[in-house]
Amino acid sequence: MPNRWKPNVTVAAVIERAGRYLLVEEQTSQGLRLNNPAGHLDPGETLVQACRRETLEETAHGFTPTALVGVYLAGPGAVPSADASPRARITYLRFAFCGELGDREPDRALDAGIVRTVWMDIDEIRASRARHRSPVLLHCIEDYIAGARYPLDLLSSDLGPGLRSA
Repeated sequence: MPNRWKPNVTVAAVIERAGRYLLVEEQTSQGLRLNNPAGHLDPGETLVQACRRETLEETAHGFTPTALVGVYLAGPGAVPSADASPRARITYLRFAFCGELGDREPDRALDAGIVRTVWMDIDEIRASRARHRSPVLLHCIEDYIAGARYPLDLLSSDLGPGLRSA
């Protein structure tokens, strides 16, 4: 099967403080969009490691995942778009985590394309749906608000000799 379909695995952080959620504003081909701190799983890393790395790269804050909020599948057609590029036809499998936000690294630059971080309450996030980069941004936060928390030991990784880790 030379053209076997494979979803892109991504991770995201749902970070809440006093009823406000940490999002990133990023430049995309569709203009400025909002998203959870999120990104792709890299070869050789666990889902938890990927979430730590992506949050640090996109927010300049350390992050320690403490629970899995949910697993989300979003594919072509999930968001109406005039974009006919191959990227618009990608399916994403997102693992969203909540946890503890660490200190900001003041000298760390944000990832390419990230304009800034922003704290928003749930009403502001709902009102900004047209600017969401991911169709599951709001779903992840609403699941978090509803109390969805799954233990990290639900996830198992066996990446080869000496690399087994959650």
